[in-house]
Amino acid sequence: MKFTSTSAMRMVAAAALGLCATVLHAQDKPVEMKFAHWLPGAHPLAKTGFEPWAKSVEAASNGSIKVAFFPAQQLGKAADHYDMARDGIADMTWVNPGYQAGRFPMIAAGELPFLISKPGPGSAALDKWYRNYANTEMKDVKFCFAHIHVGTIHSKKPITEPGQLKGMKIRSANGTVSQTMSLLGATNVQVSAPEARDALEKGVADAITFPWNSIISFGIDKAVKNHTDMRLYAADFVWVLNKGWYDKLAAGQKKVIDDHCNNDWAGKVGAAWGDEEDAGQGKLEKQGHNIVKITPQQLDAWKKAVEPINQQWIESANKVGVNGQQALNSLRQELKSRGAGQ
Repeated sequence: MKFTSTSAMRMVAAAALGLCATVLHAQDKPVEMKFAHWLPGAHPLAKTGFEPWAKSVEAASNGSIKVAFFPAQQLGKAADHYDMARDGIADMTWVNPGYQAGRFPMIAAGELPFLISKPGPGSAALDKWYRNYANTEMKDVKFCFAHIHVGTIHSKKPITEPGQLKGMKIRSANGTVSQTMSLLGATNVQVSAPEARDALEKGVADAITFPWNSIISFGIDKAVKNHTDMRLYAADFVWVLNKGWYDKLAAGQKKVIDDHCNNDWAGKVGAAWGDEEDAGQGKLEKQGHNIVKITPQQLDAWKKAVEPINQQWIESANKVGVNGQQALNSLRQELKSRGAGQ
């Protein structure tokens, strides 16, 4: 192949531009991301979700984005983490929207009883569905992704029937679970996960709705010994960013964040943590705890008893200008397509 002087000059120019782009990317101004959450630093989600995500971000940004973690409510209470991201107290936060009941009605769909069966595909389904609403409902922040875990009732006395909850004091996982417990005649005890063991040990609560392994990681296995074997509810979580922090990033850094705030990561984190949580059931059984089995007839009774909660959610969606029935049908279809519905 014969090269002319013109073609050679073009090749040199193209190479120079490519080198320049590489150097510019490599020299993006280093930034720190303050990532706040309220779990213990050694919690399984920290090891299976937060840390792998952060390492991937640092690698993809050639080290220009460093993630510094602030666990265990160091920067604020669990219920405040959405506002902490909005206000720049942290650059990224891990949020349980259900800790502020009624504030985020659309994502509360993921909390509905007996809706989601599998945490990995369930997380991917919820995340994909919620992206239709996130920019409106969480407009104060930059939405990254959503995921879930699945939980049940853990109690001082065995629970098999919904009627047993009447008169009990129950620490509920989120606003929708609180509605469910109220419907069934229980009194809700509103404390965050880090405060739950204390509430149980002091008799403030008789039972708790929680995922399986976190019963162990939060030390709640010392306070309750009976665990009802059903997929009662899911808890929704979102990762959100401070808009001002994101807007100041270089173009290459923004792409790194965008590539880590997607549906793939929602599914990865949901599976990694959710499967770890589900594994706690076997651990508790080995410790001699009572895994309370539910018959098909008992499960049908539970599902019938909590059906009004679905209608309550539909009405809450209608109030914000969304066709609630269509939205819930759409979420159920997304879950079904991924084998994650109940």
